Amino acid sequence: MIEPGRVTVIGAGTMGHGIAYAVALAGMDVVLVDSSEAAIERALVRIRADLDEGVRRGKLSDAEHAAALRRLRGRTDVQTSARDSDLVIEAVPEQIELKVHVLRTAAEVAPEHAILASNTSSLSITTLQRSLPRPSRVVGLHFFNPVHAMKLVEVVRGADTADEVVDDAVAFSRRLGKEPIVVRDSPGFASSRLGLALGLEAMRMLEEGVASAEDIDRAMELGYRHSMGPLRLTDLVGLDVRLSIAQVLHAQLGGERFRPPAILERLVAEGKLGRKSGEGFYRWGDDEAEKARQ
Repeated sequence: MIEPGRVTVIGAGTMGHGIAYAVALAGMDVVLVDSSEAAIERALVRIRADLDEGVRRGKLSDAEHAAALRRLRGRTDVQTSARDSDLVIEAVPEQIELKVHVLRTAAEVAPEHAILASNTSSLSITTLQRSLPRPSRVVGLHFFNPVHAMKLVEVVRGADTADEVVDDAVAFSRRLGKEPIVVRDSPGFASSRLGLALGLEAMRMLEEGVASAEDIDRAMELGYRHSMGPLRLTDLVGLDVRLSIAQVLHAQLGGERFRPPAILERLVAEGKLGRKSGEGFYRWGDDEAEKARQ
């Protein structure tokens, strides 16, 4: 079993910075890689702010805060970082060509024992691994947003993933304080398929005037004890992300379940992507954004 001492996270966006934060806090060295120095700096600022908030809330000590920052670095070169990494996690946008490119770049120099993991929420792990060297070392590690607060990690077993790689991915997830589930590579895995079905139906209900966004969400929060309703959750995840997943699942599974509703396509076309743009199914101010992150 591999005990990762050094982890590379590729992609300094919302998911990448959250994963890097969790890895550093769990006692592992982590390099956050992005082609944009500005993106890296924004991510590091956000991580520092999250650590500061942890201290303010009494969840972290000053020593834990300082130790996590010492374990964290940012770079713009994938190969320099991956050369001595035990685990490489890509968290770039949901474009299979891009994911294959960054993982292949890392695989060219990573040690033979290294695990290559994708944070994809919908793309096929089997397709990814069969485009890479050492496919048995490739696995899905699907984290959830916000990473620091969400316990679930889906460990996705591709057709060629070795049993010991799945075991190591489960152990790594638990080391981060997460609760992993193991799923077979299937369109949407478990969580995206179930969560998206609920979210898209909520959007269709909103289109049909069944109820307001607030009341649709309240129905699931109070009636089914969901911590957050499907439309508010979509705002948190990102409407563009939800649209991309819906398009993939609709293409792979057919039927009407995952056909993107017109309201979702329209809002994305208007740049209303949820919390990150300030508006989606809700309008987001500082107070709402802070509540969503807790």
